[in-house]
Amino acid sequence: MIESSYKALYKGGEAELTEKKSRFIATTFPVTSEEEALAFLESTKKKYWNATHNCSAYVIGRNHELKRCSDDGEPSKTAGRPMLDVLLGEDIHNIAVVVTRYFGGTLLGTGGLVRAYSEAVKAGLSKSILIEKHLGIRLKISTDYNGIGKIQYLTSQSNIQILNSEYTDIVTTELLIPIEAEQKLRKKITEATNGKATFTCLGETWFGHVKGQTLLFET
Repeated sequence: MIESSYKALYKGGEAELTEKKSRFIATTFPVTSEEEALAFLESTKKKYWNATHNCSAYVIGRNHELKRCSDDGEPSKTAGRPMLDVLLGEDIHNIAVVVTRYFGGTLLGTGGLVRAYSEAVKAGLSKSILIEKHLGIRLKISTDYNGIGKIQYLTSQSNIQILNSEYTDIVTTELLIPIEAEQKLRKKITEATNGKATFTCLGETWFGHVKGQTLLFET
């Protein structure tokens, strides 16, 4: 069963923290394939070519189908795994993160490293833009001029997005409806228009809201 919503990275960010003179720079980046994640990792390594470590983690897929992490020379499970645990704990999908470390001369110990890399990822996420993606239906509705006001009222009450409308001898409007709300809304519109509204399904799409703007996505 496909989940009807999931949280993903929309726009990456960067944050830095210092722990006992070691610098930790976290960079996040949206990815939809392992090739994109590896390319991001390589470009970050080139950017911070003189760093002591460039540790990484990424999760890809609506069900976290692909999960990878790397300690990049740090003691085993003190960097990459804690970074990955933060991403999984926040339930974020389609994201890659690299934490770059410049060693400051003082050893942090196993627990100190785990905390530092985890906190660095959290700081990077705080500078990123996350989006809740929902599975929706694009539904075209045709009705007469008496019916359009009722449809507009119902969509407003249900927080349903109207993508566009066309006024000719009839009114055609295109709605973006969360998939779980489609049947209920169809029933309400049919009753409100006395069965005069006709429906055409234009297909499924993923959508989300960023700063009040509705965005459509393929996945």
